Amino acid sequence: MGEQPIFSTRAHVFQIDPATKRNWIPASKHALTVSYFYDATRNVYRIISVGGTKAIINSTITPNMTFTKTSQKFGQWADSRANTVYGLGFASEQHLSQFAEKFQEVKEAARLAREKSQDKTELTNPALNIASHQAPPSSIISSNGPGDDKFFRSQSADVEMTTEKERLKKMLSEGSVPEVQWEAEFFTLQDNNNKLVAALREANASVEQWKKQLAAYQEETETLRLRVAELELQRGHDPHSEGGKEELNQTLEELELLIKAKDEEIQLLKSQKSGQWAAEGEREEMLQKLQELEGRSEELEHRLQVAEQTLAKSLAEREKMQGEVTRVAELIDVKIFELSELRQGLAKLVESD
Repeated sequence: MGEQPIFSTRAHVFQIDPATKRNWIPASKHALTVSYFYDATRNVYRIISVGGTKAIINSTITPNMTFTKTSQKFGQWADSRANTVYGLGFASEQHLSQFAEKFQEVKEAARLAREKSQDKTELTNPALNIASHQAPPSSIISSNGPGDDKFFRSQSADVEMTTEKERLKKMLSEGSVPEVQWEAEFFTLQDNNNKLVAALREANASVEQWKKQLAAYQEETETLRLRVAELELQRGHDPHSEGGKEELNQTLEELELLIKAKDEEIQLLKSQKSGQWAAEGEREEMLQKLQELEGRSEELEHRLQVAEQTLAKSLAEREKMQGEVTRVAELIDVKIFELSELRQGLAKLVESD
């Protein structure tokens, strides 16, 4: 209850392999919250990270600790009390710099807190200073820490600290840092891959929608083909009016231009789709359907040409056939509009992918 968080960030947490003392072991598959805490009761600073119900990091900061940046996004520090080395992989260089600056601030605060605690101890227990100066010099040595604060420790503890520092230097020189960088990059790529999978699922849902619209378009195209076949069956006798023939020729020429424009749009959609969905089975199926639709359009154009020759000979049914041709043109306009919407939708899908 006496601890208060003073800074928090997110990072991938690693610990040095206790067996090899070279490789890094990830503490979690995902980034965790890493926080600085101040324990007002004990007057100490700690770095804490919790994964689920387990404390991944519980490191008390001392003035002797050093946070080292080993790459643009990775840093580490050694905790002799926990007999391990902690490593943190950040999402950006800015997050690493913020954590390193806070580490230095907390380290300085821990140094000041220890000096204050030692001064208070010397004032309340003067016998400790006397006992320390009377101790045999062979078993006790004096060491000056940051800020010229004096404290005493045994020679065995000093040798152990020196050995630990040498081991850490050897571990860093043997190339464990690149492995940490690769692991941090791996987790970053894994997060990006999850985002891409979600985007791909959304794109597949859009593909299903476009497939339904394409099926509806194919059905309407089949209806249009049947209407042209009906026009062929309704051909009558040979016409003798040149004016009626010219009107029919003009109308059929306009229909041919519309069909050509529609074919160009189909080619454009096919090129866009083949470039975007070349590796997808369902999209290959849609390309095949578009090719079939192109063939049907060519067949429709051929039939319209035959209808032109036939309608040129039919004067008696000109008025009735003119109405049918007008309705066919309206249907084609509707199809052209639907094709335009389909093209815009596919363009948006390409941009989003």
